[in-house]
Amino acid sequence: MRIALIGASGFIGSALLNEALARGHAVTALVTRPQRLSPRPGLETLAADVFDRTRLATQLRGHEAVISAFSGHAQQAVQDYYERGVAAIIEATKASAVPRLLMVGGAGALEVAPGVQLLDTPAFPEAYRATAEGARTALAMLRAEPALDWTMLAPSAQIAPGARTGDFRLGDDRLLVDANGDSRVSVEDYALAMIDELERPAHSRRRFTVGY
Repeated sequence: MRIALIGASGFIGSALLNEALARGHAVTALVTRPQRLSPRPGLETLAADVFDRTRLATQLRGHEAVISAFSGHAQQAVQDYYERGVAAIIEATKASAVPRLLMVGGAGALEVAPGVQLLDTPAFPEAYRATAEGARTALAMLRAEPALDWTMLAPSAQIAPGARTGDFRLGDDRLLVDANGDSRVSVEDYALAMIDELERPAHSRRRFTVGY
């Protein structure tokens, strides 16, 4: 499959890139600094600016799917930057006529109790609030799209480098926790779940989550 991967050099984007290439997909990596990615079989790297919607749409055209690992973590105004970027990616995807958009989401908008999202609990870390608010808005943007075939995959509360085990659970809108009450997933297993969804769509126009 020919995939356009936005943010391929980031924390989650790098894991998605590794998983997609390992499975034999052809990946166009759209990044701000192409020099951060070394040449690899099946990889094409393009310099991209998500806020240039016209150019981005041209770069996306001809792919079978877009995966967005766009992030605003390194910016001053994280939430505003992220929300504007997501809006641009959605519009560029529609303009390019690529049939599917898969997006990295956030755990903050997952429910910990009926009607209560993790982001709205007193213990939610302030350091991650702007990013989580942005991801919640991104989900609302996707849900408002009348026809776009989108999927958002939210990680568990803790996502970190680890093992690619394939031994995880999928959920819908509820935060997944293990027997010890921890909500966690390795970035490698997160990527595995995302590329599984790419290859075998099961969550069209829905958000889902992955965890142990």
